[in-house]
Amino acid sequence: MTAFRVERTPALGVGEAWRRMTDWPSHAARVPLTRMSVRTPGPTRTGTVIVARTGLGPAGFDDPMEIVVWQPPAEGRAGRCRLEKRGRVVTGWAEIRVRAEAGKTRVTWLEEVRVAALPRLFDGVTADAGRLMFGREVDHLLRTDRR
Repeated sequence: MTAFRVERTPALGVGEAWRRMTDWPSHAARVPLTRMSVRTPGPTRTGTVIVARTGLGPAGFDDPMEIVVWQPPAEGRAGRCRLEKRGRVVTGWAEIRVRAEAGKTRVTWLEEVRVAALPRLFDGVTADAGRLMFGREVDHLLRTDRR
């Protein structure tokens, strides 16, 4: 498995950062050839299924994920969302944490992923690519001038 972490301190409150980080359709905005869909009726909760579809037409793959922990932030408690990846191509987990820290908001994206048929030799490259791709996505989601 390949593990990576992305951390940011946005100029947003905890509640707004959480809302943006859990706005699932917006997650694919900066990921080429990818779109997100929520397969279960709202609101988001434990058991919600989200699918990232990567590819063009029939040439592609689905990355289904199920939310197994859903704890929105509350007074004195950090927000935490853990998704288990359950696809044939991508397995592992991702976790989003949003918390107040020293008067600021801290957002952390943690992920541990395995890509089918990709040898462990590529774990370092996969981690670097994940950090870069998800770092750009998190930056976009948290931008105050986002359009």
